[in-house]
Amino acid sequence: MALVLLVRHGQASFGAEDYDVLSETGVEQSRRLGAALAVQGLTPGALVHGAMRRQRDTAAALAEGAGWALRPELDRGWDEFDHVAVVSRGLAADADLTDRRTFQRVFERATARWSDGAHDADYDEPWPAFLGRVREVLGRALDREAVTVAVTSGGPIAAACAQLVDQDAATDVLPRLWSSFNTVLANASVTRVVQGSTGRRLLSFNEHSHLPRTLLTYR
Repeated sequence: MALVLLVRHGQASFGAEDYDVLSETGVEQSRRLGAALAVQGLTPGALVHGAMRRQRDTAAALAEGAGWALRPELDRGWDEFDHVAVVSRGLAADADLTDRRTFQRVFERATARWSDGAHDADYDEPWPAFLGRVREVLGRALDREAVTVAVTSGGPIAAACAQLVDQDAATDVLPRLWSSFNTVLANASVTRVVQGSTGRRLLSFNEHSHLPRTLLTYR
């Protein structure tokens, strides 16, 4: 039976000049997760991550915390969608994106536009292509028939979950499922997917009990 642990990266540097850098909290979150997985006795056959710096550095800090000698591998299938391009399509000219609440409102409006199926030509990676990419990369991880830890972002994790909980979901249902999962994912959380004789199943979602309240963040 194959098992994939989908890890959301640690907290990035929201509001900084370079968002794609782990904050000090993000590094500590990642190390705590690694230590918790080591206590569970989990020894993965592979540790993979997307191309974002925050994903790569989370994988490195996680491995350090766990004491794994495993070398992280790059798989661009785990990249986050281009949220900058998506947000720019739904952005009001006077929106203050340094304010977290304002950013969240703009983000939700912009991703709803991206996923509604009516504006695919406006995006380099339309919503259907994003869903297909996530299905493909998850399939690659599950084909290993071992334990794989995949460090990625909220978007791909939510897309995997939406497609797993309702594999026959109508086109207009998947965006709502995706948004519901995506808005509650904690940094450095773990979501588990298994594949056995009955197919792919979502085993757990958004585990974060390894993080004390002082280290619990969502953006």
